[in-house]
Amino acid sequence: MLALAASSGLAVALPTAQAAPRPPVLVLNSQSGSVSVIDATRWVEERRIATGKEPHHLYMTPDEKSVIVANAGSDSLTFIDPRTAEVQRTLRGIIDPYHLRFSPDMRWFITAANRLNHIDLYRWDGSKPELAKRIPTGRTPSHLWVDAGSTTVWSSMQDSDELVAIDLATQKLTHRVQTGSRPADVFGTPDGKHLLVGLTGSTGVQVFDIAPGQAPQASGMIPTGKGAHAFRALGDGRHVLVSNRVANTISQIDYTTLKVVAEFPAPSGPDCMDVSADGSLIMVGSRWAGKLTLIDVAKRAVITQVKVGKSPHGVWTLDHATRI
Repeated sequence: MLALAASSGLAVALPTAQAAPRPPVLVLNSQSGSVSVIDATRWVEERRIATGKEPHHLYMTPDEKSVIVANAGSDSLTFIDPRTAEVQRTLRGIIDPYHLRFSPDMRWFITAANRLNHIDLYRWDGSKPELAKRIPTGRTPSHLWVDAGSTTVWSSMQDSDELVAIDLATQKLTHRVQTGSRPADVFGTPDGKHLLVGLTGSTGVQVFDIAPGQAPQASGMIPTGKGAHAFRALGDGRHVLVSNRVANTISQIDYTTLKVVAEFPAPSGPDCMDVSADGSLIMVGSRWAGKLTLIDVAKRAVITQVKVGKSPHGVWTLDHATRI
């Protein structure tokens, strides 16, 4: 059975409670210090989990048994079961974890200390990160990307307009190049030839050509919209989405041609996104409205919105399309 849900005059078909249960959608409320647990069948907020101050981003452990919520203001990590949304444990003493990533080889856990201007490299033994090196960076390290070979960490510097590279073998900062205004998220194309950097202080995505052992070379811009910010692969092996936080849109980029091929409306400051496993639905945090917005990919239209906490940031579900 299907039920009709409405938002802004749009009537859409959403699964009712009789449909097979789906894993919950987790939305990080950065200014509320909580995670909203969203029922992905009825599209309602079931409950909120208190985590710590300023939860901004989250990432799954290599064994897929936990989602790690990084609480930047509390210097802690909250581990949550991705299937039940139950808190498993809290790990303290992780300094200012604003953004986080595991390397593809699962040997490294990396955090960006946004307010303290450093990147931390942790060795990962499967349960607890062990600090290997703290690396001073430029001003306000923002988002991280690790190459497919687990050799290089790339990070944007939000307030010094830079892109830096860190070699994991030596744990040293090897390259530093200038970017456009207020770089945010970083996305590496699967062919290993380009890095895409969202320029929140500009109107598009900056393209860098990369090669092993060489400094990245700025090679162009992809016009998307004002406030280009966060990336999410659509999961079809060809396209990546970027949220334009000021323009209130999401652009779909063909990363084989480096051109925009579609645009979606996304009200009230779209930020982090996830995409349903079948690629039909975009779930994006609308930061200025305190809502999770659902967008139909085929129709390029907003389906509905779910009220969450203040300043929703990270969005994640186990039932997602492939990340590349």
